[in-house]
Amino acid sequence: MKPSDGLIVVYGGTGYYGRKVVERLLDKGQRVRVVSRNPESARKILGDRAEIFTGDVTVRETVVASLQNVSAIVICLSAMTNKLIRKMRMIERDAVLTIMEEAKKANIGRLIYMSGYEMREQLLRELKIPEFGAIKIEIEAAISRSGFNWTILGDAPAFEIFFAFVRNGRMAVPGGGFNAIPTIAAEDVGEITAQAALRNDLNGQRIKLTGPEAVTFPEVAKRMSAISGKTITHMAIPLTIVNIVSLLLLPFTPFIRFLYKSLKMLNHFPPDLAGQVPEEHRRLREMFTYEPVTLEMEIGRRIKENRL
Repeated sequence: MKPSDGLIVVYGGTGYYGRKVVERLLDKGQRVRVVSRNPESARKILGDRAEIFTGDVTVRETVVASLQNVSAIVICLSAMTNKLIRKMRMIERDAVLTIMEEAKKANIGRLIYMSGYEMREQLLRELKIPEFGAIKIEIEAAISRSGFNWTILGDAPAFEIFFAFVRNGRMAVPGGGFNAIPTIAAEDVGEITAQAALRNDLNGQRIKLTGPEAVTFPEVAKRMSAISGKTITHMAIPLTIVNIVSLLLLPFTPFIRFLYKSLKMLNHFPPDLAGQVPEEHRRLREMFTYEPVTLEMEIGRRIKENRL
C-alpha cells in the first residue's frame, strides 16, 4: 500500500490505540504528525520517526497550525483517564468539531474517526446512562452529514480488558462479565486503521473492528488457566459496590463514575451484537490485509513476558 503524498495527522497518537496507528503508518513509509502537549513524553512513546507537533488540541490555534500540509486526519482522541476525565467534553467533542471545521477550511478530504463498537441510544437509556455514549453519537452524526471522505471505525475493547481484572490467580470482575463481548488486539486496530487512512474507497462506511469471536470473562479465565497451567479463578463482584464507591468519590474524581458506567454497559452487552461478531470479523479479513492476533496468542505472549 502506497503512502499518501502529504502528511497524515493523528490526533490522540500517543494513546493506547493511537500509538499503534502511528507505528503502522510509519512502517508503511507514511509521514505522520502527532499533536502532543508533552513532546518529551510523546517522543519516548513514539520514537524519532514521527513529527511531534507541540500544542493542545483543545486550542483552535493549535489545530489550525497542525493541519498545514496535511492530506488526511485520524481522530482517536480519548479522555478516559483519571487525569483527563474532567475535560472529556472539551477533548472528545469540542476539539473534534474544531478539527472538522478547520480541516474543511484547509480543503482536507480524508477523515478517519475512532468510535465505540456500536452506540445504541435505546440501550443506553434503558441502562439509565444515556450520557455515556452521547458525545460519540453526536460526533458520528456530524461526520455523516459532512462532506469529508469519511470512515468511522467502531473499535471493540482491547484484550487488555480481560487482563486488567486478574490479580494473584483471581479474575475479579464487577458484575461478573457473563455476557459475551467482542475484543481485539491493539496491533490489529493499528494496522486496520493505518490501511483505512491510506485508502480512498471507504467513503461513508462505518466498520466494526473486532477479533474472531465474542467471549465471556469466565470463558477467558478458563483459557488463561489452560494455556498458563495456573489456575485463574473467576469471581463476580457485585456491580452495586462500584456504583456506591463511584458516587462517594464523585466530588473528588469522576473517573470512577465513568468506569462504573463502562462496566454496566459491558455487563449488558447485547447478545445479538455478540452473535454477529464472527461475520463482522470475516468482513474485516475481506476488506483489509492482516493476520489477526488471537486471544490465545495474547495470553501466550503475556506468559512469556511474565505478565500473567
